Amino acid sequence: MTDIENHASDLAELSAHLDEIRGYLHIEDKRVQITALEKDASTPDFWNDNDRAMKISKQIADLHSEVDEYDDAASVCEDAIVANELAVEDGDEQMAAEVLAAIDDLRARIQSLELSSWFDEEFDSGDVIVTINPGQGGLEAQDWADMLFHMYLRYAEKRGWKVEVLDAPVAEGIGIDHATFILHGHNAYGMMRAEQGVHRLVRISPTDVKQRRQTTFAGVEVLPVLPDDIKVEIKDTDIKFDVFHSSGAGGQSVNTTDSAVRLTHIPTGIVITCQNERSQLQNKEVALKILNAKLYELEKEKRAAEIDEIRGEKHEASWGNQIRNYVLYPYQMVKDVRSGVETGNVDAVLGGDLDDFIIGYHRWRVGNK
Repeated sequence: MTDIENHASDLAELSAHLDEIRGYLHIEDKRVQITALEKDASTPDFWNDNDRAMKISKQIADLHSEVDEYDDAASVCEDAIVANELAVEDGDEQMAAEVLAAIDDLRARIQSLELSSWFDEEFDSGDVIVTINPGQGGLEAQDWADMLFHMYLRYAEKRGWKVEVLDAPVAEGIGIDHATFILHGHNAYGMMRAEQGVHRLVRISPTDVKQRRQTTFAGVEVLPVLPDDIKVEIKDTDIKFDVFHSSGAGGQSVNTTDSAVRLTHIPTGIVITCQNERSQLQNKEVALKILNAKLYELEKEKRAAEIDEIRGEKHEASWGNQIRNYVLYPYQMVKDVRSGVETGNVDAVLGGDLDDFIIGYHRWRVGNK
């Protein structure tokens, strides 16, 4: 009989870790909340107040998501403990391999649960508005902004988030002029707070006939999608709306009507464009939603008179301000300046494998609180 390694101690440690998580995520309290909210939702007049009903329905879904994630991890742990005992008793190599796979799976699940516990700010659990702007580097920066845009689209796909591209006009030459999009998913804002800041790229220029090394920058802005009941007072006289032909959003179907909207907030100089929706009215509504989030942020800055509580300190997209370096030449490496997380697999990162960097940032952030 083949000697099978016993992983009982590893599994006991993971099981104890899950018990800790159950406590600080208040899983049992959330089960009680779900029961109470579902009882409320089953009443005949529940949908008489549509806004309240939608809010409670979302709360139920979010709570279920958290509790189900814990329950799934606990189930994997229990099954792995039983499988480990059988593998050791029977000398079953196939089952032993399944136990190892389950342990890896369990560690990833625990990491995800821990990450959820770090999202303690007001809007962390909700959706996120992401804007990418080219920085220093001319045409190269426009191309770099496009690369970041597609990196985040792939990341969202990997996490199962819905993507709503609001504006991503093609720039002259190469790349994009800018990109604005919303990511809809549980903890989307909390996760993407890690990406706020300047991203620096070093590579051989694809536009330089002499094939020289080029350094370029792009800025990423991250804002929460605010609940409908949070409104900043905006005077109609402070807003200028312009309409123009839509050119399509990031490769989406082209809308040739005058439905695209450019909103200018005169007091602050904030400019927002939106051309994703099919009608002028819908694009206006989305642009106003983004303006509301930006002005809410500015109000928080004024009240706090300290580092921005929503987005983090804002820097010019240029040398010395980057949060992360992406080096494609003369060697390959991506390194986060804040957390120190790094990898040589640049293609994987640009293909949307960002969890190590995002989780690493939040671990660093929590450790420095």
